[in-house]
Amino acid sequence: MIIEETYKLSNKVRIPKIALGTWQTPNEVAPEAVSAAIEMGYRHIDTAAVYGNEEGVGAGIKAGLEKAGIHRESLFVTTKIPAEVKSYKGAEQSIQDSFKRLDTPHIDMMLIHWPKPWIEMKDPNAPSYFAENLEVWKAMEAAYDWGKIRCLGVSNFSIDDIKNIQDNANVMPVVNQIRVHIGHVPMELIEFCHSNGIRVEAYSPNATGRLANVPAVVEMAKKYGVSVPQLANRFCLQLNLITLPKSTHAEYIRQNMDLDFEISADDMTELLNLPEI
Repeated sequence: MIIEETYKLSNKVRIPKIALGTWQTPNEVAPEAVSAAIEMGYRHIDTAAVYGNEEGVGAGIKAGLEKAGIHRESLFVTTKIPAEVKSYKGAEQSIQDSFKRLDTPHIDMMLIHWPKPWIEMKDPNAPSYFAENLEVWKAMEAAYDWGKIRCLGVSNFSIDDIKNIQDNANVMPVVNQIRVHIGHVPMELIEFCHSNGIRVEAYSPNATGRLANVPAVVEMAKKYGVSVPQLANRFCLQLNLITLPKSTHAEYIRQNMDLDFEISADDMTELLNLPEI
């Protein structure tokens, strides 16, 4: 099963290739969705402080582990420090708050959610926040050194943002979580990450539902006898990415891990050459 396959990160920790994404999953819905996913075989759960559902995710993890009869060590849990947190103390507090809300003995991976505050993320004239991100990273390194966090990474970081961490940090990022889907494949960034020992995680692999409106994608999914989200997830996996599909419906959660098919090389080329979405 694809769901059981893992990559070995640069710090030797293994990470499952598919995660249940929980963006836009309400806190009150998260326990059932996360628990169901774990029962179905998911071993990687992705959340973030800004999603407002860490408590629900934590409750779902506890319930799912019990129902599946597995230990916490069998699960890989990721959360993120909010984009607007840009100081050592702020990051330290955010990490403590995430531990409290998730109610877990350790966090497998902590990410900086965005290199700039949310309000500035699309402003081309916004400052780099290089110094501030290093302060956040130092707080993450402290938690890592204490053994409370197993892996450190980033999200939505550009090549320059990553180089800033690489040039000044003691612990290197093992992951960059970015938007990747059919119709949006930032290959230069992906290749930079892979050449520097950084795994790329693809969020919004289904382009938040927009792929269902792309005729070429719909037709190709029919060709393989799968849903559009299944095709989208498989596309990301064949680019050697970790994919983060999200759903709160049990059947769709199951479908998102049912990827026992392969997209041909010609069809991958066609998908890669589709217009930007």
